[in-house]
Amino acid sequence: MKKNLVVLTGAGISAESGLKTFRDSDGLWNGYNVEDVATPRAWKKNQQLVLDFYNLRRRDVANAQPNAAHIGLAELEKDFNVHIITQNIDDLHERAGSTNVLHLHGEIFKMRSERNEALIYEIRNDILPGDVAEDGAQLRPHIVWFEEPVPMIERAAEVAAIADIFVVIGTSLAVYPAAGLINYAPRAIPKFIVDKHVPYASLYNLTAIEKPATEGVIELTRLLNASKAQL
Repeated sequence: MKKNLVVLTGAGISAESGLKTFRDSDGLWNGYNVEDVATPRAWKKNQQLVLDFYNLRRRDVANAQPNAAHIGLAELEKDFNVHIITQNIDDLHERAGSTNVLHLHGEIFKMRSERNEALIYEIRNDILPGDVAEDGAQLRPHIVWFEEPVPMIERAAEVAAIADIFVVIGTSLAVYPAAGLINYAPRAIPKFIVDKHVPYASLYNLTAIEKPATEGVIELTRLLNASKAQL
């Protein structure tokens, strides 16, 4: 039987595809105050600004391509039941071939009614003021903003709890509740953290791979293959 390999990914894995991270010094969010573009208050104050911001991000994601890290994780499905929990709103995991992806913070290629969270639609172009859902409400990005609950967190915790191996890639483990998911993984299982700057984590049975995601996934795959008999 294949082991359950649960992977939590963050912005670092998509950075090598040209999608700048939130905390980069030259990052996408520079010049934007978070409160102005990524909170419910921002939406109430200036819908046009919020829509412009996410329309730009949608174009950036559409122009990006999966990198070797995304592809390497998809290839691990040959040997493991891979469950990807991503904090990213892009679709690069899916385009790389991963078949089991849970988006914690929403998806840039989806939009929803501002009134009814269940009315969700695909979107490839821009969302414009006056674009409405079937309930007549303005459409907004299907993104979890700051100060909003994370609807998928309970499902993600359930996935973490069934892990035989838990991997963290490209995240600072500073954004909650996502950062707490590693604590739902069984204590004794092997855990790996892949990042250019491995965040501090006091965890049992932890292996740190201090490399960019593209290089780190190669190293991770090597370690998993080398210890397959023991896992």
